[in-house]
Amino acid sequence: MFHQRGWLQALVRTYGYEPFVLTSAAPGEPLKDGLLLCRVSSWMTGTRLVSLPFSDHCEPLLNESNEAPAFANWLCEQCRERQWSYVEIRPLGVSQGTVSCLQPRGSYWFHELDLSPSLEQLFGRMHYNSFRRKIRRAERERLSYETGRSLQLLDEFYRLLCMTRRRHQLIPQPRAWFENLVACMGDKLQISLARKNGTGVAAMITLRHGSCVVYKYGCSDARFHNLGGMPFLFWKLVEESKLSRAERIDLGRSDLDNEGLVVFKDRLGSQKKQLTYYRYTNPEAAIPLMPWSSHRFRRLSLVLPDSLLSAAGRLFYRHMG
Repeated sequence: MFHQRGWLQALVRTYGYEPFVLTSAAPGEPLKDGLLLCRVSSWMTGTRLVSLPFSDHCEPLLNESNEAPAFANWLCEQCRERQWSYVEIRPLGVSQGTVSCLQPRGSYWFHELDLSPSLEQLFGRMHYNSFRRKIRRAERERLSYETGRSLQLLDEFYRLLCMTRRRHQLIPQPRAWFENLVACMGDKLQISLARKNGTGVAAMITLRHGSCVVYKYGCSDARFHNLGGMPFLFWKLVEESKLSRAERIDLGRSDLDNEGLVVFKDRLGSQKKQLTYYRYTNPEAAIPLMPWSSHRFRRLSLVLPDSLLSAAGRLFYRHMG
């Protein structure tokens, strides 16, 4: 999904990043391989190459496993010569032994739901209290379900996103990011919303590429958690994905120590594996500033009014990629 032109266009429009593909093909030859990266230039966090910003993973498209060291060594040399802060790749399948000068930077859990079982089997594999009981509660409560890409749906999604990010002591992504995703991804993107008596209680954004559906963003109003809005939306996602003949749902990454999120995705019936990012850090580059990682900065998200919270997202997110 994250190799798609629409995803790259949204990154360019929102944050001004510069995407490019590193390939071994000679000029004029058809592309036979490629490593997709974005150059991120920031006065706060330095200049670096990332594959790719705000993407949970981005697999190098290489033909042979022995190609990886040549690509990695070239990137590390350029990082030193051009005084970039670092180079980082986020592959699903590259092991430490194949990336040469790139060293493990951090690991996560990657979650994926196999859709090959029947709907009955998929429902039965969900945790009873966390999903099945709550889905039935949502149905009894007559939550309504709406999908699309309208401005009204985007408004509801972003309102719920700001509430959720504040609850987790995080600043929200800029609204322009989601506007550009809707514009650039077209029918590959879907906003789903659950309402109770006309009030939005939970929402998610999903992406589609080939046989894979990607769950990218989810948010909810904590006052209505007892209604089962998010489990309801996940079940609708499973039903629709099966109907459209998708083979799997990419549920993204979780921090290894985020036990709540890991357990939630496990109870959905997904499988997980370790996802490791690799980085070469230029020892001569200045140490980047990252104020958003401090406890004091995170506390600001609890006290800032909505307008300033959204403004903080516009200010800082382009430096985070």
